[in-house]
Amino acid sequence: MPSKYPTGTSDSVNNPVAIPPTKHSTRTAEQPKAEPTDRPLPQHVAIIMDGNGRWAEKRSLPRIEGHRQGVTSVRKATEHAARRNIKQLTLYCLSSENWRRPKAELDFLMLLLEQYMIEERTLLMRERIRPVMIGNRAGLPNSTLAAIDETVDMCRNNTGMRLCLAVNYGGRAEIVEATKTLAHQVAEGMLQPDEITEKSIEDHLETNGMPDPDLLIRTAGEMRLSNFLLWQMSYAEFWVTSDLWPDFTENHLDQALTAFQSRERRFGGLSST
Repeated sequence: MPSKYPTGTSDSVNNPVAIPPTKHSTRTAEQPKAEPTDRPLPQHVAIIMDGNGRWAEKRSLPRIEGHRQGVTSVRKATEHAARRNIKQLTLYCLSSENWRRPKAELDFLMLLLEQYMIEERTLLMRERIRPVMIGNRAGLPNSTLAAIDETVDMCRNNTGMRLCLAVNYGGRAEIVEATKTLAHQVAEGMLQPDEITEKSIEDHLETNGMPDPDLLIRTAGEMRLSNFLLWQMSYAEFWVTSDLWPDFTENHLDQALTAFQSRERRFGGLSST
């Protein structure tokens, strides 16, 4: 829908109307095939999708082309995770800090999200995927929110993998809001301070009812959480690849799953051997 593309420009964003679909490969180098094992898979995989802008800049393309290519990786990761019987996949689509980026780039990201939620309905229904959204809805375009809500409602009765999209999300803000809710309950006499437990806080997080992530995947070689699911990541295993998100393939996901299966998770305890 080129007529809807944002037309603003900045130092790092050019007008997307003038850019034809890229023909660059989404692979940087052949990845060794991951060997499947019989050990348990993670129930919940979370991904920080990093490197779209760098992918484009390396090819002398506008940053938005990296985001466009990144949608292809989202599609691959989502479909493959569902077929590997992962129970939940959470994707960090837009952090609350990302609003510092140029407006034209943010407008394009919102448009991509809107288009994704519409165009992927066939895939979501075929694979019985159930999408949900966490994050602050304030500031998001009405058309983007409408596309998200319509797709969530359409897939409400699906029984397959939950696809959680973190949009305008920040882990610290989420904990603050949960704390405020508990503080109001204490002030109103509905709750005693000594009655506050970890479960009390978890019950007021946006991820209430979801399992904590077992595995965190991050691309582009970055080694930080970036304010993503700070409470929930307490015992997640990390897997980082230097490849940029637009180069992420099904085999990257398989490698991460195999690495997870090879690790011994002690949750603060001692080895059983």
